[in-house]
Order: sequence, then structure tokens, then C-alpha cells
Amino acid sequence: MKTTKADLAQRVFDTHEGLTRVQATEAVEAFLRIAKDTLTEGSDLLISGFGKFNVREKKSRNGRNPQSGETIILDARRVVTFKPSGILKNKINGF
Repeated sequence: MKTTKADLAQRVFDTHEGLTRVQATEAVEAFLRIAKDTLTEGSDLLISGFGKFNVREKKSRNGRNPQSGETIILDARRVVTFKPSGILKNKINGF
């Protein structure tokens, strides 16, 4: 099962009585916008009790086209990694 952005907005709406559905949606959108901006700038995003999103630089490297077997050079790029907090790990594992 996957959770969508609309599902998150609905959960925020359901758990916060003072918010309208539109406000709940705007809150989720605002959080995601801030998270994207932070990561785009190259900064890490730490959410206590949840985990840390890191931006890593990957160097260019040799690769292979699996269909043709041809060797190609993969460009340098930035990737986002996620490391869950100990609290989240324990909850996932039922501790």
C-alpha cells in the first residue's frame, strides 16, 4: 500500500480539528515545497524522530548498456539518500 500526497492532506485534516481541508492541503504542500527547496540547495534535511535526507555527489563512472553490452560513461550527478532515525527503525520493527 502506498500513501499519496492527498492521503497525507486527509490525515492532517482528520487529526487537526481547527483546520479546513484546504488548509490541511496547503500545510502538506508547504512542507513538501520547503523540503524540496532545502534538498535542491544541497542542504541536508533532518526531521527528529523520523530521519535524515542527505544530498550526495556521485562522480561520473563507467557503465554498460544492458541491451547492447556497449560501455558508456554515466555523468556525475547528485542523489538524495535517506537514513531513518533509531525511533523510526524501532517502530517499523515493532519494538
